[in-house]
Amino acid sequence: MNIRTKMVSLLALLFVGLIGLDVAVQNRILLPSFAELERDDAKTSMKRIGYALDQALDGLQLSATDWGDWQDVYGYVQTANADFVSTNITPNAIKQLQVNALLIIDLQGKVVAARSQELSGAKLDFDLTQWKVLPENFPWRRNLATGASARGLIQTNRGVMMIAAAPVLNGSGGGRALGMVIMGKLLTPVQIHELGAQAQATLSMMPSVGSVDADQIVDTDALTQVYRTFQDIYGRPVLTLRVEVPRRITARGRDAVNYASLYLVGAAVAALALLVIVLNRMVLGPLARVTRHAVAIGKGEDLSARLNLGRRDEIGRLASEFDGMVARVADTRRELVDQSFQAGFAELAKGVLHNLGNAMTPLGVRVAKLGERLRDAPADDLAVASAELAGTDAGSARQADLKEFLRLGCRSMVTTVEEAKQDVAVIQRQSVFVQTALSELMRSTRNAHVIESVSLPDLVTQTLEIVPDAARQRLAVESDKSLRDLGAVPIARTVLRLVLQNLIINAADAVRDAGRAKGVMRVAAEIVRDAGQEHLHLQCKDDGVGISKDNLERVFEKGFSTKSHDTNYGIGLHWCANAIAALGGRIWAASEGPGHGASMHLLLPLAIREA
Repeated sequence: MNIRTKMVSLLALLFVGLIGLDVAVQNRILLPSFAELERDDAKTSMKRIGYALDQALDGLQLSATDWGDWQDVYGYVQTANADFVSTNITPNAIKQLQVNALLIIDLQGKVVAARSQELSGAKLDFDLTQWKVLPENFPWRRNLATGASARGLIQTNRGVMMIAAAPVLNGSGGGRALGMVIMGKLLTPVQIHELGAQAQATLSMMPSVGSVDADQIVDTDALTQVYRTFQDIYGRPVLTLRVEVPRRITARGRDAVNYASLYLVGAAVAALALLVIVLNRMVLGPLARVTRHAVAIGKGEDLSARLNLGRRDEIGRLASEFDGMVARVADTRRELVDQSFQAGFAELAKGVLHNLGNAMTPLGVRVAKLGERLRDAPADDLAVASAELAGTDAGSARQADLKEFLRLGCRSMVTTVEEAKQDVAVIQRQSVFVQTALSELMRSTRNAHVIESVSLPDLVTQTLEIVPDAARQRLAVESDKSLRDLGAVPIARTVLRLVLQNLIINAADAVRDAGRAKGVMRVAAEIVRDAGQEHLHLQCKDDGVGISKDNLERVFEKGFSTKSHDTNYGIGLHWCANAIAALGGRIWAASEGPGHGASMHLLLPLAIREA
């Protein structure tokens, strides 16, 4: 995407953002203000509902107070006169009171009289009118002693009921309270409708939906709904009322906002088109020319071309600076080519010298042993004995001794020669390994690595031949059965052999550092799939000194080593990591800590096997 497309897109996004911001302001500030008016109206309606419910409870409590301050009730509580019940607590009397339940309670909480019925006079069974005595947890039980009035809501087997209680007094509003009168009235749909009519709102009764809290407001497309939950005399949620207010104000406000948004979009499109024309003429055109020149410089080898835009504004200064930068880049590139060649040569020399050192060490030891064996051979003594034998009389005892000495010396010389031949054969193979390593390293600087089909057990055996004798004597290298099970695998044999050589030498040193004369390194392998390609996972686990957690990543850093810097320069594992990376693989170390040995893991991609 070029700068012109980006700029136009950015401006379009900017205008879209501004339009979105305007719409957001309208929808988050203007329309919510209309909705807030509707919410306030709904809250006011709910307040009126609350006042209407309070008035209904006040009326119920007034009826309870009238009955409680009636001398006949006062006398009935004292004497339990049955005539009072048959005369006064009749269906007609309850109907006139417009209540559904009436209870008279004495000071001990005993229900001395109770009646329940529909408002029409039909019989109605209530759980509370069937009480013989007030429950121990009934909240108003303590009002028997204090003579206090109370009112509230209670859940019954017939639904939510408004109840009110008043003390039983002597008829003149005085004397000691002898109990209480409780009256109840069901909150039926008819009662709810009457409450809504008093508040001039659409009211619905809902099941209790949670704890008693502030009014909950729910906005729908057509209505604003306010929910209020009321608690019963036990303090538990018992009733939820819902007030619905039509959203006429918001509907009109939304129409106004939509018209304003359409006008804004039209103005934004016109402004965007004009701005794009100006930007294309003043900025985007010249900038495109600078871009084409930069692309041409990047693709070509000629750094002598110059832009020479000839403008005095910021783009002109940019073009001038770009021309100067290209000139400096041309000079810098020449310097970097020279420096990179020298640095690469030095880095290659370090790796070459390190691998040659590993290969030449066993070769030098073998040559030294061969020299000692040849020096110890009795060649000079045989020559002296041979010369003396020539001047000795035949058949003399001295002649027999000399012949026996020559026979034994020749046998010793034969043994020495045979051992020397074996040493020479090993030296020849080791020298071939040195030549191969040099050839592979030299070839790696020019060509891709040679991929060969290799048997892993044979590779381990070949690697041990170029490991110094001291390391082989200290470390026993065991090939796991998995190496044989894999068969031949296509890998860069020479590079992997040099890597294994470094790992074996390091493992032998780790055994020495652990304070043991002998150690074991076990080599195992498996084929794994990584990123859709087969990889060889080679694991080399030793029982040496181990690696601390802090050094697991650092062991592959150039120059890092836990050994003495007088004999080790931290090149081996760093070279191994570079060599494995050049093959497209990776190497990592694992260890449970000092004293628990270490594992080196190699993951190498395998070449495609031929059918």
